[in-house]
Amino acid sequence: MPPAAKPMAFLSDIHGALAPLEAVLEELARRDVTDIYVAGDLLLGGDQPLEVWRRLNTSGRLTIELARSLADTALATLPETRLVPRADEDDDEKREAFLATRKAVGALVLKALEKLPTLIRVGLADGREVLVVHGAPRDPGLDISHDQDDDEVTELLGGEPADIVVVAGAHIPFQREVRGVRVVGLGAAGEPLGDEPVAHVVLITPRYEGTVVEDAFVPFEPTPAPPGSPR
Repeated sequence: MPPAAKPMAFLSDIHGALAPLEAVLEELARRDVTDIYVAGDLLLGGDQPLEVWRRLNTSGRLTIELARSLADTALATLPETRLVPRADEDDDEKREAFLATRKAVGALVLKALEKLPTLIRVGLADGREVLVVHGAPRDPGLDISHDQDDDEVTELLGGEPADIVVVAGAHIPFQREVRGVRVVGLGAAGEPLGDEPVAHVVLITPRYEGTVVEDAFVPFEPTPAPPGSPR
């Protein structure tokens, strides 16, 4: 793939919620951004996982690349025998939602989900490189967050060098410079932390005088859950 020379969008944690995804895609179309990268947690947690998958994979003139998180891996591969019911009501609800998501998307989608990469590298026309990953590059089971010190972040970046590292998992948007690496944290597009239904997306524009990294917050209208549907 040739180095990117135009604005790109980065988002994560759609969690099977179609409304925020549609709102983000509409906003990106308004800005004429067609190259999109999604850093995992794609389907589990919402009521429209199959619709989200289809939207991400039938995108018309858009180019959408998907990375796989640990939750995506579990959804695709974890044997049902490992999903033992527990006394904890919250765990039981999560198990039911997990199984409902699997049933909704079907075996072919699960197989495609399993084949997604855990890391995406994007070369920029100015010679820089972007690395996209859901958790930390060194260990996808750990998160990089805004409140860690430089030594902690450097350790979590590990041996996957890049000029810009786009991470998710912590669900809190942030940007920081750590020893020559620009670390960009994505919020959860499908599960905003605050009370307002707003999806977070990051726009990165390659420029020879300095790559521009911009946060965008896109409001959306939540879709009411059908009666009896698992959450």
